[in-house]
Amino acid sequence: MAKSYDVVVIGAGPAGYVAAIRCTQLGLRTACVDEWVNKKGEPALGGTCLNVGCIPSKDLLQASENYHRLQHQFGAYGIRAEKVSIDIPTMIAHKDRVVNDLTSGIATLFKANKVTAIHGHGRLLDGKHVEISDPGSNKPKETIQAQSIIIASGSDPVDIGEAPTDGNRIVNSTGALEFLEVPKRLGVIGAGTIGLELGSVWQRLGSEVVFLEALDTFLPAVDQQIAKEAMRQFKRQGLDIQLGTRVVSATVKQKQVSIRYHGKNGEQGLKVNRLIVAVGRRPNTDNLVSPELGLLLDERGFINVNEECRTNLPDVYAIGDVVRGPMLAHKGSEEGIAVAEVIAGGIGHVNYEAVPWVIYTAPEIAWVGRTEQALKEAGEPYKAGAFPFAANGRARAMEEAVGMVKIVAHKDTDRVLGVHIIGPFASELIAEAVLAIEYSASTEDLARTIHAHPTLSEALHEASLAVDKRALHKAN
Repeated sequence: MAKSYDVVVIGAGPAGYVAAIRCTQLGLRTACVDEWVNKKGEPALGGTCLNVGCIPSKDLLQASENYHRLQHQFGAYGIRAEKVSIDIPTMIAHKDRVVNDLTSGIATLFKANKVTAIHGHGRLLDGKHVEISDPGSNKPKETIQAQSIIIASGSDPVDIGEAPTDGNRIVNSTGALEFLEVPKRLGVIGAGTIGLELGSVWQRLGSEVVFLEALDTFLPAVDQQIAKEAMRQFKRQGLDIQLGTRVVSATVKQKQVSIRYHGKNGEQGLKVNRLIVAVGRRPNTDNLVSPELGLLLDERGFINVNEECRTNLPDVYAIGDVVRGPMLAHKGSEEGIAVAEVIAGGIGHVNYEAVPWVIYTAPEIAWVGRTEQALKEAGEPYKAGAFPFAANGRARAMEEAVGMVKIVAHKDTDRVLGVHIIGPFASELIAEAVLAIEYSASTEDLARTIHAHPTLSEALHEASLAVDKRALHKAN
């Protein structure tokens, strides 16, 4: 007889493992099935985010920023260093230690919260049975059953036929975290969040980096005033971002990748030592559900869900990257919490208008809410104000006085509709803006909130004043 649980979660990424923990906190007997195997061949919890995504990429970003600052910024303080070098294998080893510590931490949390962890590929069958097989094998090893199922199977990098990955010279985002030497010349297909973050790591370490982006607009989801400032800063750093380019082919010859692409000047060629394919991610629904169950997917392969993340199958939910909305770890976690509370008989809710976005480049880019261009297109009355970090004392003391904070608010009600930041620690500063949108704050609320001096957060305070042209530390 199959083991029975109240809830079975398929996937142990940020959506799945958080859902599993919250379910047990609410008194539900919960199992979490996950098939991830780390580079040592061992089971590892945490999914893409912890193993080959959010965490390892931030570790390498931090390492490369430290190296860059030592070489190019610390001299302004009178700090001198000679013969500065970077040991790439040691840098990669540090990244691996951080990842291992955090994945082990999830295993500890599972034990503390009495979540049953099961290693294997989970496949949903009729009667809310979950068939478990060894990763890479179609041979089932056991079947378990639950009252409710939560699908949190995540996403995979998108491959393109024009540039097939080989795990060596042509890699996806996972492979870009494992280079053991700095490529002399690096190509990146895609100038979105993932491409920019990974490309900037290797550029700071010494690579000449060329981005080939198919879209004609740089970072179209970002407020365009912020995007234009980002492009200006990245070009100053030496990043070569070519918009409106379509890759035709990429072939490996000896130790080089030869790329052919159509650009604004017709068909062109490019040779690089390594090529990163970073054109987005797709929901992971392969061999996930028995076909006869009739799970509804949309045209892009995402699982159809309602506002409570319910699928068309009774008592089957889906969360995270495998459903609509931004592919962000924190969005998936919040959906996991909400679904756990619904299953336990409560009310779950996720405010998708208050989901923060971050691009961890230098300078960082972060935003929440609506952009100025979206409000214009919708014909909504708005007002906007911005404040530059060049006029912020803390930013100048940090030698990070680039970028700005921009706020857009409703023209009549003064309610904050969007906050957009490019500059130092934007990823941290955006939290105040998220709270403002969550609580329907006005710019007047932010303007009347005392911010410590000297801090970077004063830029947000000044931007709220600038909305009504009454900033104190810049000309209005």
